[in-house]
Amino acid sequence: MALPDQLKKAVIQMPAKEKDKLLLRLIAKDKALVDKLHFELIEDSATIPERREELTSRIIRISKFNQNTPGWVLADIRGLSSDIAYHVKVTKDKQGGLELNLLLLNTFLETHRDTLKTYSSRADPCALYIAKKAQTVVNGLNRLNEDYRFDYLEDVNRMLKAVFSLCSKQYARQLELPEVWHI
Repeated sequence: MALPDQLKKAVIQMPAKEKDKLLLRLIAKDKALVDKLHFELIEDSATIPERREELTSRIIRISKFNQNTPGWVLADIRGLSSDIAYHVKVTKDKQGGLELNLLLLNTFLETHRDTLKTYSSRADPCALYIAKKAQTVVNGLNRLNEDYRFDYLEDVNRMLKAVFSLCSKQYARQLELPEVWHI
């Protein structure tokens, strides 16, 4: 919402102490802003490896849960995807977001291969989500500098092989995902 010019001038003319109180009250209402400021000002942007490692261990731990339906697998993948998106929002770690999403797909597709093996109406939402997530990962990696792409070649092709061998293959074809990713 844009502020009227008169209000902007009035806020600027407020005493510093009142502005600080108002600013702190406003910041406290936005959790993402609080986390971003904490990361930038207190952690000095130096905790990205620890944050990535924490998310990696959560992905691995949650993937080991015994999910017997595609719906439960989808719920876990969506939850972890939102955690990864929040990590990128707070830290601006786009490359880490790509790596974590690639790990997420590879881990879940390998661990829950039997659950996601055949297409059915119950597996449809999960199949579509997996194909779209794979497309997002491939598109993100295509935007990387060519020097960095080589590091992901094996993992991306492992992900694509799984996507094309499970219930998501029909959507992967519709989205025109490559079956093999080339640099």
